[in-house]
Amino acid sequence: MRATLIYGAGDIRIGEVPDPSLQKPTDALVRVLRACICGSDLWPYASKPTTPDGDRIGHEFLGVVEEVGAEVAGFKRGDVVVAPFVWSDGTCDFCREGLQTSCRHGGLWAQGGVDGGQGEAVRVPQAEGTLVKLPAGEDHALLPSLLTLSDVFPTGYHCARTAGVSDRTTVTVIGDGAVGLSAVLSAKRLGARRIILMGRHKDRTDLGREFGATDVVTERGEEGAEKVRELTRGDGTHAVLECVGLEQALDTAFAVVRAGGTISRVGAPQYEKISFGFPGFFRNITLTGGAAPARAYIEELLPDILDGTIQPGRVFDRTVALDQVPDGYRAMADREALKVLIQP
Repeated sequence: MRATLIYGAGDIRIGEVPDPSLQKPTDALVRVLRACICGSDLWPYASKPTTPDGDRIGHEFLGVVEEVGAEVAGFKRGDVVVAPFVWSDGTCDFCREGLQTSCRHGGLWAQGGVDGGQGEAVRVPQAEGTLVKLPAGEDHALLPSLLTLSDVFPTGYHCARTAGVSDRTTVTVIGDGAVGLSAVLSAKRLGARRIILMGRHKDRTDLGREFGATDVVTERGEEGAEKVRELTRGDGTHAVLECVGLEQALDTAFAVVRAGGTISRVGAPQYEKISFGFPGFFRNITLTGGAAPARAYIEELLPDILDGTIQPGRVFDRTVALDQVPDGYRAMADREALKVLIQP
């Protein structure tokens, strides 16, 4: 079958890989209907060392069950399913606590011999704990929004939830990428009374306003922080949702959070150390967030997508066939596309 392979920085190709097959009785085989390129895929796209054989890539997909192992219950051939960006058994203590990203028997797509999501089909380990059945057909109009349940929308939601967003809070969202816009949508869903979006791409911040942002700050660094403080009478906001992953973004978060407030970070961190010394301590700032346990949120978020209350699939502004995936990476890296949908 065909799948996306990364050979090094800037080198994405579509190649032939072995067809997936059941290896364990807990596996399922899923034919991919929709996949996408994640902002975190752009980090290896920018910096991965050269490898002669290429590595699989991709962790967001939904598809149709083709076959299930003998120990997989609740799924059958023909079911449309979505897969979270990590696979998990659903039964260990961490999974029962809603922290599937720390599953004792789980793992990541495209690592350790496990298929990546950007291909024609995927072997799904721990299928019963991982997959979620969707009440949708193979050509359902909501497939793009349903695909966001694999990662980007639950990641934005995790950011807002861990920050304690409610109808009593004001919020700053740092980053106008797909995760940042999902965080805006999530903060609105949780009732935030004011949502300040920090971003400088007008097409994205316009969508952010439609998702619920009440203010947009285009300035960056200290100039941007000062603008947020001006909008909040000098106090900053109760919650700051850091959706970028760069040290400068986190420094901005500390500059705009209100005393006693919370910073939640879900941008994959591209730094090793942070400055969180006495000033944050004295102001009683809480730092939280992390890798979103998407599987824990899917059932909660699914009904609002199905009834049209929320439309997170609007973050997709370009659709490509599998053969066009290399161009999709280039478009996202060059900021020509917000988030690319793949239709194999």
